[in-house]
Amino acid sequence: MNITLLGAGHIGYTISQLLQDSGDYRVVVADRDPNALARLAALGIETREVSPDGNDLEQVLEGSDAVLNALPYHMAIAVARTAKATGTHYFDLTEDVHATKTIRDLAEDSSTAFMPQCGLAPGFIGIAAHTLASRFDSVREVKMRVGALPEFPTNSLKYNLTWSVDGLINEYCHPCEAVRHGKLNLVQPLEGLEHFSLDGVEYEAFNTSGGLGTLCETWSGRVETLDYKTVRYPGHRDLMKFLLEELRLAGDQETLKRIMRDSVPTTMQDVVLVFVTVNGMRDGKLVQEVFSRKIFAAEQRGKLTSAIQITTAAGICTALDLFREKKLPQSGFIRQEEIDLNVFLNNRFGRVYGEPA
Repeated sequence: MNITLLGAGHIGYTISQLLQDSGDYRVVVADRDPNALARLAALGIETREVSPDGNDLEQVLEGSDAVLNALPYHMAIAVARTAKATGTHYFDLTEDVHATKTIRDLAEDSSTAFMPQCGLAPGFIGIAAHTLASRFDSVREVKMRVGALPEFPTNSLKYNLTWSVDGLINEYCHPCEAVRHGKLNLVQPLEGLEHFSLDGVEYEAFNTSGGLGTLCETWSGRVETLDYKTVRYPGHRDLMKFLLEELRLAGDQETLKRIMRDSVPTTMQDVVLVFVTVNGMRDGKLVQEVFSRKIFAAEQRGKLTSAIQITTAAGICTALDLFREKKLPQSGFIRQEEIDLNVFLNNRFGRVYGEPA
């Protein structure tokens, strides 16, 4: 299967490795950064430099069966439109709600497939939550909690950059979907603060945008409460509220992104926390099921690969693999929850989520 992967950053690097090593995909990675492409070319992966304005995107996708979009979220709509024009199946990692709704509209009359939100959250978290909820006769509450955290926090934010700054700020600044009393609602980002402990470590969680994917629509009217919150170490939320609200940087996001990039170190030594709780009625009894995982950074090909790279790349590679095996619809809009959790975990790429330690 011929694949064009757009984006040669950390996530794109890992995706291309996984697909190339599988032996079932011919991968061409396209990016405007020649240095990023050179790192992949050194691994024997075919690369292609594209123009900064993206005017040559149609030419880049020519001859590809599918495009995997690992570019920043604000590029999603443009790439999806080009994919439709070139008859190329489309997969991405976006957490942006507006982009996903636009892509769904593009998919309505399409003979090719469009599957956005194939990462961790949205992505795997929705697959896990939907499968657990489907095991109940009736569902009262679905709680989805995900964090990509430094394993060794040392600063006041108790945070290091583990993925896109653009995506991080985007999810902190936009209204969040949730189901309350059986109806779809919008709740404010950074609100809904809660604390919990897992394996002896204290965490906080709060509303952020985009992590639910299409689950609110799928479960609206069938669940009393459904929400998604991002997990951080205690104290992070208050400092972000200070920056975004009191210093008014929510209205000047470019300045905030520059501050974050200049002042908050990146790390490859991270941990991804996935925690889903569902309760409801089964056989006349109120019961609860929990799915939890901690995935740590690991060495791959002799190089430390971060947990967020591992989990995000696994999500989109599993979706593509199941599509290639015709275990997913071959045209139109594909929701993450169309993948069963056990099918995902049994896939060669999805196995990284494995059994808890």
